[in-house]
Amino acid sequence: MWPAPNSNSAKIFNRAMEVLPGGISRLLTWVDPYPIYAKRGEGGYIEDEDGIRRLDLMNNFASLIHGHAHPQIVSAVTQAVANGSCFAFPAEREIQLAELLQDRIASVDKVRFCNSGTEAIMIALKAARARTGRSRIAKIEGAYHGMYDHAEVSLDSRPDNWGNSPASIPHTYGTPKSVLEDTLVLPLNEPIETERLLRSQAESLAAVLIDPVPTKVGMIEMTAEYIDVIQKVARDIGALIIVDEVIAFRLAYEGAQARYGIEPDLTTFAKIIGGGFPVGAICGKDDTMAVFSHENGEPLNPSSGTFTGNPVSMAAGLATMKLLTREAYEGLEMMGERSRKAIRRAFEASRRRGQVTGVGAMFQIHFNDRSLTDFRTAFRTEEENAISKQVHRGLLDRGFILSPRCSGFLSTVNTEQEIDDLEIALTETLQETAV
Repeated sequence: MWPAPNSNSAKIFNRAMEVLPGGISRLLTWVDPYPIYAKRGEGGYIEDEDGIRRLDLMNNFASLIHGHAHPQIVSAVTQAVANGSCFAFPAEREIQLAELLQDRIASVDKVRFCNSGTEAIMIALKAARARTGRSRIAKIEGAYHGMYDHAEVSLDSRPDNWGNSPASIPHTYGTPKSVLEDTLVLPLNEPIETERLLRSQAESLAAVLIDPVPTKVGMIEMTAEYIDVIQKVARDIGALIIVDEVIAFRLAYEGAQARYGIEPDLTTFAKIIGGGFPVGAICGKDDTMAVFSHENGEPLNPSSGTFTGNPVSMAAGLATMKLLTREAYEGLEMMGERSRKAIRRAFEASRRRGQVTGVGAMFQIHFNDRSLTDFRTAFRTEEENAISKQVHRGLLDRGFILSPRCSGFLSTVNTEQEIDDLEIALTETLQETAV
């Protein structure tokens, strides 16, 4: 049983150390002293290699909106893969999934598929440059948009380097200086400073990249005033607005952009639109998406990929989205609110300091009581990180899986009883924390 040194997970990890750097392929799967290895998933639960069953409230970082191995999605995938997993021809399901997105999202006239959220952001930024003839992009301090160099800037800046007005800080060693120079960093929910920064780059800014509820920034919603400023200034200076709905699409049937009154030029999707399989999409109005078209010669922004639009991902995504009805969204909304209330009660019962943020079927637990408005106010102290690690581990021991940051992304198969059980487990865990 994890984390015993003779557990099956320990044995598998020892093998992994021989072939994978650090023994892992995804950094966020790391849990001290070694990862828990999944054997199977069903509904809301994962069974690990030692036979331990836990409630999965992370759902592969928000990509499984209907839990694990949903029968209708499994059936769709089985039928698709039986006819061939990928072709050098397009297949009809690609068109069907694009039609569904076009039907639901007001800003979507055309769709370009790819294979991940990272790819979707990268291609969307390239499309904005092609459309405007400008090179510079703007993004929110601390916001995660995948692993493209420009999208990673100031992802994890710290008090000792973030500056009074957000500085462009590299995320990885070796980031070219030109990447930092071409990436403008904006403070979340600071409309006056954001307008000043955007107008200072009016002639060179191709796009403003936003997520209405940036999860890495603490799941803090953008204010209506902040969104209004971004939209007004972007229109004034001729920069495109790119809305990252890789995670946020789980917040509303017509997209988070409808929920928050955003009118984007481009939108990126991934995660839930693939039903548990690799997928990404760049969507937008006809004039903006024309940069991808070969109809009048070489596209301004050519894009392709060996597995782009593959029939398995398309089949899984189409089945997933058909199940994600308006009623399903309403249920997710109610379950999300129930979870946040449960977490608040757990803090009250344990008499520990803390709060919860989030919206829809998402939540993040914070181990402080200060006002949270942006990346800097949500930035965790060493003490808060220590408590978070203890709580994450304590919940794992009690059979609940959250992200390493103690955030959760609910699915349509989660039940009220499971949320009530989470409240009990969190209360007990908080009472036992040593910091």
